[in-house]
Amino acid sequence: MAIPSTLRSTLQLLLCYPLLSMGGCQPKTPADNSPKPTPTTSITVTIDPTKTFQTINHFGASDAWSCQFVGQWPDAKRNAIADLLFSRDTSAGGQPKGIGLSMWRFNIGAGTAEQGSNSGIGDEWRRAESFLNADGTYDWNKQAGQVWFLQAAKQRGVPSFLAFPNSPPVQYTLNGKGFASNKVPNLSAEKYDQYGQFMAEVVAGVRTKTGITFDYVSPVNEPQWDWSDGGQEGTPYFNNQIAGITRSLSKALTNKGLPTKISIAEAGQIDFLYSDNGRQGKGTQIADFFDRTSADYLGNLTNLVPAIGYHSYFTTSPYGDAVKKRQQLASTAAGQSNLGTWMSEYCILGDNAGDINGSGKDLGIDPAIYIAKVIHNDLVNANVSAWHWWIAISPYDYKDGLVYIDKAKTDGSFQPSKMLWALGNYSRFIRPGAVRVNVDQTQNSAGLLVSAYKNTDGQLVTVVINAGNVAQSITPSASTSQPSKLTMYTTSATADLARSTVSKAGDAVTIPARSIVTLVGDLGK
Repeated sequence: MAIPSTLRSTLQLLLCYPLLSMGGCQPKTPADNSPKPTPTTSITVTIDPTKTFQTINHFGASDAWSCQFVGQWPDAKRNAIADLLFSRDTSAGGQPKGIGLSMWRFNIGAGTAEQGSNSGIGDEWRRAESFLNADGTYDWNKQAGQVWFLQAAKQRGVPSFLAFPNSPPVQYTLNGKGFASNKVPNLSAEKYDQYGQFMAEVVAGVRTKTGITFDYVSPVNEPQWDWSDGGQEGTPYFNNQIAGITRSLSKALTNKGLPTKISIAEAGQIDFLYSDNGRQGKGTQIADFFDRTSADYLGNLTNLVPAIGYHSYFTTSPYGDAVKKRQQLASTAAGQSNLGTWMSEYCILGDNAGDINGSGKDLGIDPAIYIAKVIHNDLVNANVSAWHWWIAISPYDYKDGLVYIDKAKTDGSFQPSKMLWALGNYSRFIRPGAVRVNVDQTQNSAGLLVSAYKNTDGQLVTVVINAGNVAQSITPSASTSQPSKLTMYTTSATADLARSTVSKAGDAVTIPARSIVTLVGDLGK
């Protein structure tokens, strides 16, 4: 949209055909497609790019655990999967080839793959190699499949990278395994410095091997949970232990002259950031780590990210309750010198108050709509500056994958899911450095969720979620001057970021039932 940047710009969306229902996971569009009566009133949504909120850092996903195998599949297949995740290229007709993730998360293994069945982790696909050898030396040829995807991401323009261990190396743990025993934290205080040095060595070693420097290291993962069932690598921690590990890591990164920042604390649930939530010593993490009066204060570390991370699991339904939790987080974080927030891991778990169940692979639009609503809620109500999916490539019968694969080590087939493209409605178009801008809705929009962002190049990106069973007709306009062109990307039951163009201002735009639509126009800088 060519609108002078010196003027206040607005986008009015006149919404017709009110939705028949609201909320997540609704039934598919009914067979009755007969014309519906035109309403006598419309709903106006005004976007004001001059009123801004958080700056967006990145949208990401993780390589755990399948990339260790898929990264060694035949070139054509692994490159095709990498294109789906990372590419910002388009076809000759302008159709996106991928979702253009701006962050890739690399799992630093603890060495359970080398232990094999003795690791106690029954699923081989959830074991992970370690760069650290038994004799204390390092082998930078390890984790080769993951390294391939790391390099593939870089080659396709992914700008940011994060390394995360789920467990310290098995050589350092109390029980010699990559998961805890009897719910006891699996690392002694005497090993904090060694663990910090290990993570710094991995950052330096991967840089030497690939030329890629991790922008971030996240030293703990969901420390509130017990991690004692052998389902994967993992260990619980108390907040004072996290503080000790983080200080050791900070010192190790500084001593090696590495620019990598530390990201904490990957809380297993949003509530742990502002309350104990039934786990004394593991909750109220905002206060414990960022209040200057706390014994576990970490805010004075110069290489600590000034944001705290949480996972959206178990708190996404019902939608009204999910909103309140995120607003509580935003308020609490703002009270600590405007601390930022990251949503650093999510896939669909549990039954979500009956809205949708995480069990069972589903390539269709229903989980995609649910995911889009979670992203919207985290961005708009928690004010997160980062949003990260869990496993990018899944071999499981579960709603946890952007791309699904056969559980085959050397070769197999793959399928992109609608969840991939739903995330792409955000990640492909809202780029690092974008700012979220204000959206005012004069009336209840009957379940239509709208958020808007201004990229550093002046593009205005508006994401519209229509969770209902009836298409919505909208007419975009601006209060100062009319945009000459608007590009629309639609994800629906029949479309994957399908591109279309509104040829001139005043043209009606249809937001299909059960769809996510991204509108892109040029505001100028």
